[in-house]
Order: sequence, then structure tokens, then C-alpha cells
Amino acid sequence: MELISAFPNSELYTLFDFLTDEERRMVTGGRPVHVSGLNKLPGVAKYYRYLLLQCSRAIENFDVMAYDAVISSSAALAKGVLTAPGQPHIAYVHSPARYAWDLTHDYINSLSNQLSRHLAQRMMHKFRIWDMRTVAQVDQFVANSNFIRDRIWKAYRREAEVIYPPVDISAFVPGEGPREEYYFTASRMVPYKRIEMIAAAFRERPKLRLMIAGDGPEMARVRAAAGPNVTLLGHVTFEALRSHMQKARAFVFAAREDFGIVPVEAQAAGCPVIALGSGGTAETIRDLSMDRPTGAWFETQTVESLLSAIDKLEANYEVVTPENCRDNALRFSAERFRSEIRDCVARVSG
Repeated sequence: MELISAFPNSELYTLFDFLTDEERRMVTGGRPVHVSGLNKLPGVAKYYRYLLLQCSRAIENFDVMAYDAVISSSAALAKGVLTAPGQPHIAYVHSPARYAWDLTHDYINSLSNQLSRHLAQRMMHKFRIWDMRTVAQVDQFVANSNFIRDRIWKAYRREAEVIYPPVDISAFVPGEGPREEYYFTASRMVPYKRIEMIAAAFRERPKLRLMIAGDGPEMARVRAAAGPNVTLLGHVTFEALRSHMQKARAFVFAAREDFGIVPVEAQAAGCPVIALGSGGTAETIRDLSMDRPTGAWFETQTVESLLSAIDKLEANYEVVTPENCRDNALRFSAERFRSEIRDCVARVSG
């Protein structure tokens, strides 16, 4: 949406479009949308994730040769679009495909049977060959964090410029009243978010309250790990999410993210953040050891490490001010993103 806002005369190409008409108008502003033939497959919204190799061919079928420049927003496939000599291609990369590179063994070992693992190994091998071939099509790599810049270098041996993603800072403002005596986290309930670990940590601190917003396949495990001091809210509205960020003593975030937008939103609401000191949150949260801190880092994704960070924040709570949190969040505004991506495209286009 912000890329289209930055380049309002652009047209959009996408493998799949599962949006409603209202959602599409909101995202595109009425700009033309070109969709791959895969989108017409019956019920494809339920199984499109399994069409990896078919998607690699479909992205190459888009004819974008007539445009002045091409910007791909890519987590795996979009950077494979074919472009012409002299036609700048700027690839905004959210991450080299983790399931094909550094997490491929984790992904394959998670499959339920030997046949599935064998087929996945063959598919990932073919995808890696295609993925590396597409690197030469890109004129300028742009990473969404320094963490991803390093991963781009590791996978592709290409340098990348860092432009942080846009965060809707204006939608999250500090509250007017005092903060309340509970901690808060919000997430999809999936394994890598480590919500179960957060719940287990607060069970070890029964005098501290925790509220958890979100739902997903890990909900039963999270519920089993939670003590009586943990409240599971399930899915909440945007207004409730913002209200909790404005009122909570701190926001807790345990995932190792490529960037991590929600912790920035919490800071925009003036809320201190406890987060992992690696991955994207090491770049968006200012630890207690820094000037104008906005929260506390923990070193490893363990209950013990998280508890240590909670204790450190409690011991130094007064130095983490709502003003520091808000000012830090402003570094990731949508206006800043549009300005930096325009400058990048102009520079690469000569």
C-alpha cells in the first residue's frame, strides 16, 4: 500500500489476490491489478503455499518490460520477475526464503512422514537453483533491516541498502492516563512467536499480571502454559489492541523477527518493550544500556532469559519514558519510508 502511495502512477502485479473489493480499493487506490493464472485455480486460497515451483514459473510469465522501473516486494518469489536491459529492478526483500535456506532442515524435519520429507528436499533443491538464478535480475537489493541485509549477503552474496518498513505511527499514540499494573503481548499463536514461553515465564512471577491477545494453532499449548495471573483475550479489535498498548506496563515480544512491526506500534503508544536482543528488534528497541532507552533486551529465547529482562526493566523502569518510546518509533514512519524508497528508485534509475 505504501509503495503504491509512493508511486501513484504505478500498476500492480501479484501472484494471488484474495482481497475483497473494499480491501483492494483501500490497498491499491484503484490502480490496475494484474493477477497470475494460478489465482483462478479452484479453492487455491487453501493450498497456494504448496505451489512454490508453479509460482516461480508464474512470476516469470508477467510481462513488465514496458515500464520505466520495476519494484518487487519479495519474501521469496517476486524478485524473479523478468526485466529488460536498462530497466532498473529494485528488489525490496523481506527475507531470503527461510524454508529454502537457513531453516530448510527445520522445515523438512517438521514434516510428518518420510515421503513428504523426500519430496520437500527435492522441491527445495530445485527452488534454490531458481532462487539463485533470479539474483542476477536484480539491480538493487533493499533489505527491511540490517538483520536481513546480512542474510541477503549470506544467501546471495549481494550488498543491500536498508530501508525500514513503514509503520502507521499516527494510529498509535500515547494514552492520557497512568499506566496500569499488567504486561501485554499480542500475536498470532504460531510456534516461532514463542507465546507459550512468555506465558510460562509469567507463571514463574505470580505477582505480575499478563494479558495475551491473539489466536491460532498454538492456543491450547499457550493455555496449558499459563498460570492464573495470565489472561487470554483471544482475538481483539484494533481499538482494544491500541488501548492495551496505551495502558500496559510493558509490551513483551519474544519472536526473532526480520523487522517486527508490532513492537514499534507499542513504542508509538508510549509503551516500553521487552524483546529479543537479536533480529529486527535489536534495531527497533533501545536497550537499557543505551541512551534514551525504550525497553529491555533478553539474550536467548528461554524463560530464564526473559525473566532476567523483566527484572531489569522493573529495577530501571523510570528511565524508560513514553517520550523516548514515541520518539524512537517515529524513525519508522510511513512518510520516512516513502521518501527513502523514492530516493532509492531515483538513484538506481539514474
